[in-house]
Amino acid sequence: MLKYILLVGGFVLLIKGADFFVDGSSAVAKRLRVPSLIIGMTIVAMGTSLPETSVSVSASVLGKNDLAISNAVGSNIFNLMVVCGVCAVLCPMAIGRDTLKKDLPFSVIVAGVLLALGAVTGTVQRWGGILLLALFAVFLYMMISSAKKARDAGNGADEEEYKIMPVWKCLLCIAGGGAAIAAGGKMVVEGASDIARAFGMSDNLIGMTIVALGTSLPELVTSIVAARKGEVDMALGNVVGSNIFNILFVLGIASTISPIAFTLQNTIDTTVLIAMSLLVLLLCAPKKKLVRWHGALMLAVYAGYTAYLFVR
Repeated sequence: MLKYILLVGGFVLLIKGADFFVDGSSAVAKRLRVPSLIIGMTIVAMGTSLPETSVSVSASVLGKNDLAISNAVGSNIFNLMVVCGVCAVLCPMAIGRDTLKKDLPFSVIVAGVLLALGAVTGTVQRWGGILLLALFAVFLYMMISSAKKARDAGNGADEEEYKIMPVWKCLLCIAGGGAAIAAGGKMVVEGASDIARAFGMSDNLIGMTIVALGTSLPELVTSIVAARKGEVDMALGNVVGSNIFNILFVLGIASTISPIAFTLQNTIDTTVLIAMSLLVLLLCAPKKKLVRWHGALMLAVYAGYTAYLFVR
């Protein structure tokens, strides 16, 4: 029972810690007169990847290499096929031009880079992590530049406002949120590893399923709420952006801290991620939308691959 409490408690700390950390960091940035656009494209965007970052870094430091890779790749597969699949089933999703022409193809390239780095030598070395972080910096620059152009084209639309907190509250949110994220990541890794051992499951399997689901809960809940309100225009774009963050930022940091072994199972899972990304691109390209039968197909494909994970 303790290991289940550890796992669930870790997820709670990760999700709430990320919320507090983002709120505090955004308020500090606003006090320093950082434009809201930059805050949204950096601090807030990276906040959705903090759970995956904490789990993968903790797993890397503790030598749980299978969990480090499978958490990021599993979260990406879950985000793409389940989060977008559920949204498409609830309400057809219009796909933005930039998402279709730039972001989705770039996410395929990023997954291909990870596959090349890991499959050739069997390890994502520190220099590979540095390369991923360099690509992340390029992606961030492109994203901010694109957002600035879109804002300028909107004739100076008002910036989103972030609530201003007292300085002491900002610092408390940042410190408390950061501590919760660090503790939650360690609890999830230890709890998941204990459960895997108890049931004879591999770290890779637990990372691809339970941990991937847990760290993707914020995206899933937010997207379902948006879909029920009919506000799904940016759902695929947000998921694809999060997936790029997970590989470049999450695995970039984890492998820079400690080289990560890249197993045959990781090779298969990353190849499947690329194939699923291409499937989504193929489905939405003709009419620039995902309709209900597309979503049902995506959920069926995910269910089939999950079944394969349990028998391989």
